[in-house]
Amino acid sequence: MMRSILIGIVVLMAAGIGWLSFNWYRGHYGGEAFGASFALTDQSGQPITEKAFRGHPSAIFFGFTHCPEVCPTTLFELAGYLKTLGDESKNIHVFFVTIDPERDTPTVMKAYVSNFSDRIVGITGEPDKVYAMAKSFGIYWKKVPTDGNDYTMDHTASVLLLNSKGDFAGTIAYGEDPKNAIAKLKRLAAKNS
Repeated sequence: MMRSILIGIVVLMAAGIGWLSFNWYRGHYGGEAFGASFALTDQSGQPITEKAFRGHPSAIFFGFTHCPEVCPTTLFELAGYLKTLGDESKNIHVFFVTIDPERDTPTVMKAYVSNFSDRIVGITGEPDKVYAMAKSFGIYWKKVPTDGNDYTMDHTASVLLLNSKGDFAGTIAYGEDPKNAIAKLKRLAAKNS
C-alpha cells in the first residue's frame, strides 16, 4: 500500500514538472514564433535560417558530438520514434544544433548525425551566432573543463517541439517514456499535416 502511494506521488511529481516546464516555455514563447532569427550553417555547409523551422512540425535538440551519453541516446531514440511512426512522421523535420561549434564543423556534424538517421539535419556556425540562437530558444549550456586541457558541455537535455508556424508545441524530456514521446510526435504530426 505504501509503495503504491509513493509511486503515485512520484508519477504526480513527474507530471507536475513536465506541466510546469511546458507552461514556462509556452508563457515565454506562446503565440509567437519560437526563438529569434538566425543565420547558421547546416551539415552540408549550406546556409540555414529560422525559415527551416516553418511549414512543417519540427523536433530540435541542442547538444554536441563529443557528448558521451545524452546526445547519442537522444538522437538514437528520435530516429527510432520516427521509424516507429513511419508515414505518420513524414512531415516532421528533426534538427540537431551543436552547442560546441568550435569542434562541431559541418563535416563533423554530417558524419555524426549520419550514424543515427538521414532525417536529422545538423546545424552549426560561428560560436557567437550559435549561442545567440540557443539562448533565444531558452537553452542552457556551459563549457566545463576536464582533465588534460579538454572540456565537455553541460546543456539542456530536452527535445523542443515546434508546430508548422514555428511556435512552441512541447518538449520530450530526456529519459521520457517512449510511449509518451511517440504520442507527442504523433499529435504534433497530426495537428500540422
